[in-house]
Amino acid sequence: MSGGGKPFLDWLARWEEGLPEVKLEEIVSDPARVALASVDLTNGFCCEGPLASPRVAGIIPATVRLFQRAYDLGVRHFLLPQDTHDADALEFLAYPPHAIGGTSESDTVDELKALPFSDSFRIIPKNSVSCDIGTDLDPWLDAHPGVTTFIVVGDCTDICVYLMAMHLRLRANVLGAGDARVIIPADCVQTYDLSVEAAAQVGALPHDGDLLHSIFLYHMALNGVEVVAHLA
Repeated sequence: MSGGGKPFLDWLARWEEGLPEVKLEEIVSDPARVALASVDLTNGFCCEGPLASPRVAGIIPATVRLFQRAYDLGVRHFLLPQDTHDADALEFLAYPPHAIGGTSESDTVDELKALPFSDSFRIIPKNSVSCDIGTDLDPWLDAHPGVTTFIVVGDCTDICVYLMAMHLRLRANVLGAGDARVIIPADCVQTYDLSVEAAAQVGALPHDGDLLHSIFLYHMALNGVEVVAHLA
């Protein structure tokens, strides 16, 4: 990293440390207008398979608490875009085969499935990192124009969560939906870490989890997504 980048990284650390805590009750003042979206919080990213990460699994307790609190406040829209890949998915040219449809890797984590209202989850299968291309997301959004606030959680901060949040924000911008809000609670999103040394051993690209988590939180905020530390 050149010397010119250090002031920004120092600022970025201060910015992340200073993220606000927001009360969930304030966001859910009208629960019918709120959706909670959990992206890829599945077995294949948490507890089994080549892309499972303990960093991602670590957000499960906070996410389950958020789901329960949102439900208790009256939220009934729960969207779960999840990798459900074809066996020959082209994405496997970039990532190891994972979350193939019909396998346990593509299943929602048990902790979310154990919630008593899990039968109300809208699972949105996806065959790529995109939550909207070739999925049922936009048809659902079109059918629910009254939903204007989206809380997005899950993984990975810099890949599928980022693409989901940005799609929701940019879609609202294009449609002129001035009351739309997209909110990321930083304690309920995470990404994986792969050191330079470990990446070299497996022939993959390295991935600094802490740095990319911070940078993509910042990049979402830069584009109008509301990034908060925690929904109290």
